[in-house]
Amino acid sequence: MSRTQHILPSGLVFATGAWVAWVSYTQAPAEAFLFPRLISTVFVVLAGWTFAKALLGWSKVGAGFTRGMVLNLLPGLAVMAVYVFWAAKSLGFYTATTAAFFILLSLYDPASHRDARVWAKRAVITAGFMAVMYALFALLLKVYTPHEVLF
Repeated sequence: MSRTQHILPSGLVFATGAWVAWVSYTQAPAEAFLFPRLISTVFVVLAGWTFAKALLGWSKVGAGFTRGMVLNLLPGLAVMAVYVFWAAKSLGFYTATTAAFFILLSLYDPASHRDARVWAKRAVITAGFMAVMYALFALLLKVYTPHEVLF
């Protein structure tokens, strides 16, 4: 097993976390980014720890990512990129999150795409997920979410 299979993914996660933390610390209004700052700081510390372990050769668990794993992740990464760089800001947090979650659930759910009951189940799961997200962010934490077209 090559050390690169540990260094590359952990380095990408660390770089992404550092970018998210930098964005959360440099945006205004500061109150709106309090929760993202907390989460991104914890994320960067853990990702940095994992990256340092990989660089030092202390990561000996697993075989890293195979080509097949990467190919399976690509559709989800494409949905994530559209969500992060366009949809959340343009459509609003809750609308974009509903769409992204439903698309990801449909992509990775092994159930048939021809059965109406499965689609209804996916819609119910998405609605339940969004109810939890709304309760967490809007009601419990009272944090800022991007508002645009719908809400």
